[in-house]
Amino acid sequence: MLGLFKQEHPRGLYLLFFVEMWERFSFYGMRALLVLYMVQELLYSSQKAGNIYGIYTGLVYLTPLIGGYLADRYFGQRKCITAGAILMASGLFLLASGIHSLFIPALFLMITANGCFKSNISSVLGLLYGNDNTKKDSAFTIFYMGINFGAFLSPIICGTVAYKLGFTYGFGTAGAGMLIGLIIYKLFENKLLGNYGMLPSRSVKNDVVINENIEYKKLFALFILMLFTIPFWICFEQAGSSLTLFAEYQTNRALWGHEIPTGYFQSLNPLFIITLAPIFSLFWDFLRSKHKEPTSVEKFVIAMFLMTISYLILMYAGVLSVTSKISPLWLVLAYFVMTLSELCLSPIGLSLVSKLAPKKFLSLTMGLWFFTCFIGDTLSGIWGGRYAALTPVELFTPLASIAFIDFFLLLLLTPKLNKMLKM
Repeated sequence: MLGLFKQEHPRGLYLLFFVEMWERFSFYGMRALLVLYMVQELLYSSQKAGNIYGIYTGLVYLTPLIGGYLADRYFGQRKCITAGAILMASGLFLLASGIHSLFIPALFLMITANGCFKSNISSVLGLLYGNDNTKKDSAFTIFYMGINFGAFLSPIICGTVAYKLGFTYGFGTAGAGMLIGLIIYKLFENKLLGNYGMLPSRSVKNDVVINENIEYKKLFALFILMLFTIPFWICFEQAGSSLTLFAEYQTNRALWGHEIPTGYFQSLNPLFIITLAPIFSLFWDFLRSKHKEPTSVEKFVIAMFLMTISYLILMYAGVLSVTSKISPLWLVLAYFVMTLSELCLSPIGLSLVSKLAPKKFLSLTMGLWFFTCFIGDTLSGIWGGRYAALTPVELFTPLASIAFIDFFLLLLLTPKLNKMLKM
């Protein structure tokens, strides 16, 4: 892990690390319970629950486009972050009330909260480094670890609370996490972030002279890469829908006389992130020193190849589940490979956006990155909602196929995209 911290970073990075950690704690704590809450408490069918989950997670990644625009043009990123934290806590406490009629209003508040929060906190991180792109990959890797510390802890804590005391207490625990993040942010933002993100981006003077033709070609290449991330999100976001149901109904969760709560499986991915991110950072540094580091495009290609492998593993587990419940080790292995894929794509993409986006459109461009998540997550929820109608093999085989097709097409385009990004 020390390899990540060997470069000097602004202290504001670590504030954003902890604020994002608690925001993700609240989000993933809620996400680990959401489908099960709809099926077991609200008595929705698995298809209806999957569709609502897909729409919710999709809109969570659509609204950052709006939030980014409002921050760039009117409010600045910092005010939007505060508003997002308040709205997120409010939505979670509505869920914790246990009043079924408040379920949809609570989701609406949390969707709006993510729109205010998600693209803007990443944009403030990019602003802290100005035009120094040499440290951004490392900074976003550290930041990404913050995301996954929260994502690792929350399914365990919120899942255990919900398992022992009920869903409302689980949602309340997630809301408390967001309040902690908000308090930390308001106590230290002025001291550690200075004026970064206080003003709308359009009002900040940019003294850097650029060749606009080259910059627009790089942006075009970035947008192409964004399109290729959609199949990644379709596959990755099955974790909260079909893979949760697969863990609940097709997986043997007995361990030493106790039953593993289903939500614990959603802690596997962030646990692997926390463990592997420092190793990846050191590995990229080593390859860079040897002038052999893959380009961002090549890292995306590797990511989609690994995603294909993870779904081939799930397909085989699906075959085994026909006759009996499978060992949880199959899900552990699939999540492990999926995490390797994620580390080659998600933090690299965030860093690439911060490097290539025009400063006056930084949050909007970051919102476009999350817009691809919206498309992928919406399609993911629709497909995951077919869990009850399909066998696991029928469910996982098309996902393996689209991951492979995406890998193959991106591989073909790699030379052209590399050339565009180097201009």
